Amino acid sequence: MNPGSIVRCRNREWVLLPSDQPDIHLLRPLTGATDEVVAIHKGLTDLIGYALPEERIRSASFPLPTPQDLSDAASAHLLWQAARLTLREGATPFRSLGRISIRPRIYQFVPLLMALRLDPVRMLVADDVGVGKTIEALLVVRELLDRGEIKRICVLCPPYLCDQWQKELAEKFNLDAVVIRSGTVSQLERRKTGHDSIYRYYPIQVASIDFLKSDRNRHLFLLDCPELVIVDEAHGSTVSSTSNQSQHQRYHLVREIAAKPDRHLILLTATPHSGIEGSFRSLLSLLQPEFETWDASELAEPQRIQLARHFVQRTRRDIETDWEGDHCFPKRDPVDKTYRLSRSYRDLFAKTYDFCSEMVQSGQTLSKRHQRVRHWGALALLRCMMSSPAAALATLETRHDAGIPEEEESDFRPFIFESAQDLTVDNQPTPPVESAEATLADADRRRLRELGRMAQSLKNSPDDTKLAGCAELISDLLSGSMKRLVTMWTFLVLLLR
Repeated sequence: MNPGSIVRCRNREWVLLPSDQPDIHLLRPLTGATDEVVAIHKGLTDLIGYALPEERIRSASFPLPTPQDLSDAASAHLLWQAARLTLREGATPFRSLGRISIRPRIYQFVPLLMALRLDPVRMLVADDVGVGKTIEALLVVRELLDRGEIKRICVLCPPYLCDQWQKELAEKFNLDAVVIRSGTVSQLERRKTGHDSIYRYYPIQVASIDFLKSDRNRHLFLLDCPELVIVDEAHGSTVSSTSNQSQHQRYHLVREIAAKPDRHLILLTATPHSGIEGSFRSLLSLLQPEFETWDASELAEPQRIQLARHFVQRTRRDIETDWEGDHCFPKRDPVDKTYRLSRSYRDLFAKTYDFCSEMVQSGQTLSKRHQRVRHWGALALLRCMMSSPAAALATLETRHDAGIPEEEESDFRPFIFESAQDLTVDNQPTPPVESAEATLADADRRRLRELGRMAQSLKNSPDDTKLAGCAELISDLLSGSMKRLVTMWTFLVLLLR
C-alpha cells in the first residue's frame, strides 16, 4: 500500500500518510483533521497470529450504491455541490489546495508545476512586481509539506519584510512561522524546549538575512538549516562589482546554503539582471553550479531547455496577453493634488525638523556607525512626519527591536527611498528611528516622545488638512460623473501616505 491509499484499521477508514520511519504507519482518519494522525508500529500489525483482526491494516472497500440509497432532490443536489467543491479545493494532483485560504490564478500554478518536476527544487522566480511571487513560492512550500517531502522551511528576507512574510504564511497558507532577527532570538530561545537550536526546533521560520549573514550566526544556521529555503530579494545576494561588504556576506551565506545538493532553494526577485553579467551569473550559479559559466546571450538549445526548467519570468503584459486578459491588473490614473498645512501641523513639522537637525549635529562626536544611524533616523522621522500624523504616531509608538541591530545601516534604505521594485511595499520607517533613538540621551528621548504626543493630538482632527483633502477627493470621485469604484483599501492607503 502506498501513501494516499485508503485503508481500514480498528473498524475505521484511514488515509495512509508518508512516514519518515520505515517501521511506522501514519494514519489520518478519512473524515478527520490533520491533528488526529496516529502512528502504528508495523511489527504489531504484521503479527498475523497474534494481532487482533481490527488492528491489522488492510485496503478499505465500500459497498456499491443501491436504489434504496436514493433520497429527495434537495439532498441529492446538496451531495452534488459538496462533491464538486471538495474536488475543486483539494483534489489531485495537488494536495495543498484544500488548506489554503486563497484561490490562486492560473498563471501562479506555473512555478508549482515546474517545481514538482525537479528534485531537488532549484528555481529562480523573477516575475514582475505585483504578479505574486510570494504566492507562487508558498504554493510550492505548502504542496511539498503536504506531500511529506519536507518538514522545515526558512524564508530569508530583508529585515523590513519579515513581518509581512509571517503574515502571508499565517493568513493565506495556514503556516505559523516565527521571526528570527536580532530582537527576537532571546524570546525564541526561552520558548523552546530541549537542546536543539532555534533553527532546528521551529519548523517554519522567517529570518532576517542580514542577521544570519554574520560570522557569529551563520555557522549555527547552516548546521541546522531547513530542507527548503526561500530567498526573497535575491538580487541583493549576488556577487557585487563594488566593495559592498554586506552584499558579499549575503552571497556567501546563500552560496553555502545551496552547496548542499539535496536542499530545495527558491530565489525570488523582480530584477534578476541589473545589467552586470557577472552578478546575473552568480545568481544562476546558486541553482546549478554549471550555470555560472554560461553566456546567457549565446546559449545552445540544450542549455536553453535546461535553464528553462529552473527559471520563470513573466511581466504584467505577458500575463494580460496570454493568461488573464485586461481585467487582471487595475489601471492607475495618477493625479497630484495640493493642500496647505494647518498651523498646528506646521508647528509639528518645524519642531521635528529642528530636532532632527540637532540630532545629526550632536552626533558628530560619535562613531562613524552611530553617525550614519542618526542620519538614517533623521530622514525616516522627517518622512513619516511629512506623510501624516497617523504615520508618525505609528512609527514612534511601535517597537520591534531594542538598540542598534546587527544589520548594516544600508538596510534602512528601503524605509527612506522608493524604487520600482518597492512600490508594493509600504512600511513604517520604525527601525531607523528606533536605532537612532538608542544613541540619544534621556532628554532627547523625552523630546521625541513629546513629538509623538503632538502627532496624537493631530490624528483625525480638523487640523490634519491632508486627511481632509483626501476625504474631499474620495467624495468627489464617488459622486462624480465618472462613477469610479474606490475601494476601502485605496482610501486607507491615501490616508497613510
